[in-house]
Amino acid sequence: MRNLPPPSWLRTFEAAARLGGFKAASDELGLTPAAVSQQMRALEDTLGFPLFVRLPRSVALTELGQSYLPAVRRAFDDLASATAGLFGVAQGRPLTVRAPPSYSALCLAPALRRFHDMYPEVSIRLCSTTWAGTAPADAFDIDIRYGDGRWPVEDIERLSEPRSVLVCPPDTDFGSDAGAALRSGLMRHAIHIIGCEDFWDRFARQEALDETGIGRAISVDSSLAALEIVASGTGVALVAHDLVAPYQRAGRVCIPPGLALDHGQAHYVLMPNGDSPRPEAFLFRNWLMEHVGAQFDQAR
Repeated sequence: MRNLPPPSWLRTFEAAARLGGFKAASDELGLTPAAVSQQMRALEDTLGFPLFVRLPRSVALTELGQSYLPAVRRAFDDLASATAGLFGVAQGRPLTVRAPPSYSALCLAPALRRFHDMYPEVSIRLCSTTWAGTAPADAFDIDIRYGDGRWPVEDIERLSEPRSVLVCPPDTDFGSDAGAALRSGLMRHAIHIIGCEDFWDRFARQEALDETGIGRAISVDSSLAALEIVASGTGVALVAHDLVAPYQRAGRVCIPPGLALDHGQAHYVLMPNGDSPRPEAFLFRNWLMEHVGAQFDQAR
């Protein structure tokens, strides 16, 4: 048998590290603060290294503690996912997933049948909201957001690379002077996505274009709307690369090679209920990372 610390000690370690104190961990786990402290001393003695720095009113992880914590979390996540996958989940309320409308329509909806085929006992309630702040995060089991990843949630995984690609109507002909065609398209109908307005200015600087020459006649609040406008033959847009694949495969848009903008915005999957996530939430998150998020990075 592997010489591992008792799982109860590791669970206490994860709670104390996440909550920043033994008292808070004891409240969550139903133990006394003294019992939490004793378990952590025993864990440190077993490992032979200190994991916490004891402060007057809190604790902080040592460097070794910081290195150990992700592995402990992954172990519990994998155990929860394996348990749900092998033995099923308790019947009851559905797993509630929130995602932006564009991601829901273009990435999740086409893939959800595969999840249902793999885990038919897990029911999904998919909620689409453009802005993440319209409802409390802990109202959802899985929260998919577009942004820079700086949210006050412990469990965050990035689903795609932070990159937008230039999307043009399907019959776009760049001819022998691609630069002139690009400038002409930007001057006429550059479609702006609300929340990403500075992308066009950054793209212009990257491509040595005149920022003042970018048209500003159309603004939309979703990438899906921008893609539909482009597919209809009007305008060009900068769209997150993981959203473009369905339109590109269907031949509804044209993506000129090499015209992309790397930036700090991407789709992330969050588990807001970090202190008490449901096993099926781990199952869905792991499936999402493997079967949905990864395919777009492989296709870029």
